[in-house]
Amino acid sequence: MTSLSSGALPPAHTNPDTWVVIPLFNEATVIGEVVAGLVPSFCNVVCIDDGSTDGSGEVARAAGAKLVRHPINLGQGAALQTGFEYALQRGATFVITFDADGQHRVVDALSMLRRARDEGLSIVFGSRFLDDRTKPGLLKKIVLKTAVWVTNLTTRTRLTDAHNGLRVIREDALRRVKLRQDRMAHGTEIVVQLGRTGLPYAEEPVEVIYSEYSKAKGQSLLNSVNILIDLVIR
Repeated sequence: MTSLSSGALPPAHTNPDTWVVIPLFNEATVIGEVVAGLVPSFCNVVCIDDGSTDGSGEVARAAGAKLVRHPINLGQGAALQTGFEYALQRGATFVITFDADGQHRVVDALSMLRRARDEGLSIVFGSRFLDDRTKPGLLKKIVLKTAVWVTNLTTRTRLTDAHNGLRVIREDALRRVKLRQDRMAHGTEIVVQLGRTGLPYAEEPVEVIYSEYSKAKGQSLLNSVNILIDLVIR
């Protein structure tokens, strides 16, 4: 499917049934730009401030996001689950999970949402390995590919990128997700739970942007190794 060009973003009112859910923890320097990039195309953006201490929540709200706060840091899995419940309570048909550190592209989210609508899909997973736009580095690629292999052994999915935070999830699938893991283990947990639904899914090529900031915030090689550790001990 042809991706939307940056000059062809639909206005926000075209997606009133869709909520963008962003787990947020100490991203004050970048979250304003991330939210500002989303709100022209999505009127419903909610950030789950997971115990931030740097004013991230206020920055996100000033940029146009709804805000839900955890008084203490509970982990990304808990933040996502809070966001899912918040969106479902407000009648969401689709939820898009989107990272707070600027590594995801709005045009990719829009392409994935359009594919879910056009093809009647319950889940669209973003994959950085379906084209050559993303440059993760050799060692990181090996670790992530190994994580995919392990995940596919233990789930009912066949993915090329099992730990990509950009996903589109339709309401019928979302109601069956109950995340209880934190750290990186929630990434495997959500794939397991979505796979068990037996609902139709697909992968869509996306670009993951590895900036120096995103690497420092969790996209380092060490973080990829932690994915493998969580897979082994879960």
